[in-house]
Amino acid sequence: MSSTSSINSLLSSTTTTNTAVSLSSILAAESGTSTPGIDVTSAVAAAIYADRAPERVWQADVTTLSTQTTALTAIQTATEALATDMQNLNTLTGPLAARTVASSNSSEVTATAAEGTTIGQHTVVVNSLAATGSWYSNLEAAPTTTLATSSFTITNSAGVSGTFSTGSGHTGGDNLTDLAAAINSYQTSDGKTLGVTATVVSDSSGSRLAIIADSSGAANDFSITVPTTSWTAPTLASGDTLGANNITITGATTPPTTATVATTSGETYAQLATAINAVTPSLGVTATATGPDASGNTGLMITSTDGSTPFTINEASSAAGSLGFTQAVAGADASLTVDGVPVDSASNTVTGAIPGVSLSLLSASPGSQITLAVGSDTTQTSTAINQFVTDYNTAIGLVNTQFNYTSTTSSSGTTTSSQGVLASDPTVVSLQSAMEQALNYVNTPAKGTTTVSTLSDLGITVGDDGTLSVDSTTLNNALTNNPTDVQNFFEGAALNGFANSFYNSLNTFTSPAQGAFKVDLSGISSSSASLTSQINDFESGYIASQQTSLTADFSAAEIALQQLPEETQQLNAELGFNNNSSNG
Repeated sequence: MSSTSSINSLLSSTTTTNTAVSLSSILAAESGTSTPGIDVTSAVAAAIYADRAPERVWQADVTTLSTQTTALTAIQTATEALATDMQNLNTLTGPLAARTVASSNSSEVTATAAEGTTIGQHTVVVNSLAATGSWYSNLEAAPTTTLATSSFTITNSAGVSGTFSTGSGHTGGDNLTDLAAAINSYQTSDGKTLGVTATVVSDSSGSRLAIIADSSGAANDFSITVPTTSWTAPTLASGDTLGANNITITGATTPPTTATVATTSGETYAQLATAINAVTPSLGVTATATGPDASGNTGLMITSTDGSTPFTINEASSAAGSLGFTQAVAGADASLTVDGVPVDSASNTVTGAIPGVSLSLLSASPGSQITLAVGSDTTQTSTAINQFVTDYNTAIGLVNTQFNYTSTTSSSGTTTSSQGVLASDPTVVSLQSAMEQALNYVNTPAKGTTTVSTLSDLGITVGDDGTLSVDSTTLNNALTNNPTDVQNFFEGAALNGFANSFYNSLNTFTSPAQGAFKVDLSGISSSSASLTSQINDFESGYIASQQTSLTADFSAAEIALQQLPEETQQLNAELGFNNNSSNG
């Protein structure tokens, strides 16, 4: 194989990549001589670099577009935050509508107010608090102590009743724990419940069954009655009389007759006995006043007239061995006046008495007037306004940065100036103008006058750099003394004030449908994608073929240069020239 054939074979086995190929070295090793040649790799790289000149321009454009996207996205985010602030300041349930309620006696009444509640003062007098009905049983040794055989009936104000038997083997429960479970799971055949909750309360003295209504108020009260054929009232000491109360008896008749007998303050047992016996139709019981005994004590005994038919009474049973109950608290409504109007409430949380205001009754003080002042929540409003100022400054700061000139001095001393990548972007130019013009809004009410016509009336002023600052003293004075004027400035008469005006200006940029930001960013993205595609096509088309062609051309030239000395020697020999001697 000749030297040229060997080299061609070697070249054909190499790839036309950027791998360094020194044909001069290969040919020198083949021929044993060294001749200055061509560095094919460097030569091809230099030529390709020149060919890529337009591509470098496109790549610079892609980089600029990426920088513009980053900057414009930051401005978009800041502008959207500002638009959200405007929406927050232009809603009937926003911070401008937030209310606080100050009480002149917070240990007796506190209150909260819903957004938009009319500002003003109200007078409240709490005569009595609502109470939750509750009863407790006689003391037992422990929760698991077996109860004596007995029965009792729970009846709520809606007339739903349930009877529970106690003692070993009875359905109500063998002990207090079982009895509580039976009461809590009780339902009538049509699914109604008693509206009470039973628990076992234990202390060092023993255990009791406590039963409490699920809700406060007279309408949610309940009674406990114990069937008996004989009931003895607690003894009254000499000189004592009864207080105002009610005693309800379901008589020993068929069908049972129920009657409620009221006692008045100062009444005696003898008078009560007379009233019970006078009930018609007859209750089937006989009431007998006893005493006075040697100590002057008096009493009352009620027995079945026939001596065998049981009756029930809403007082603790005194029958030996029975499970007696004592009423701890009678369910009662709260009694109060609001602005002189009498109000009854089943709960100590009173709503509806003052529109938009919820009262919490904590204690009663009949005749004592409490003033409730409903006012604007200055803290929430101030926070929202300051947030608007902060977000405005962020947005306008990002915008203004695009128009600031930056000077750069080269090593040769040449100074050049440049602006931000979005200085000529129409979206940013328009946004700067829109934001600045929005601050010139003037509130001119259709009727009357106002103390807040411009932002400066709130202590908000524009600095030389376009950013806003807040004089907290001026702002707080406006919020405290003229909250309605502040609200009207931002919301207008029909949500058409400063906040709405500013939001509409910003919405032309931030609208997710066809806002200027969306259109602008979409255009930048499209341009970037087009340039990237152009670069890729240029690389895969023109540059790749050029690299192959140039590599082949420079390789052929290198081979020719390396063969030139040998061919020269052959030619000299044929012409009779001898390089080793002089031809003089």
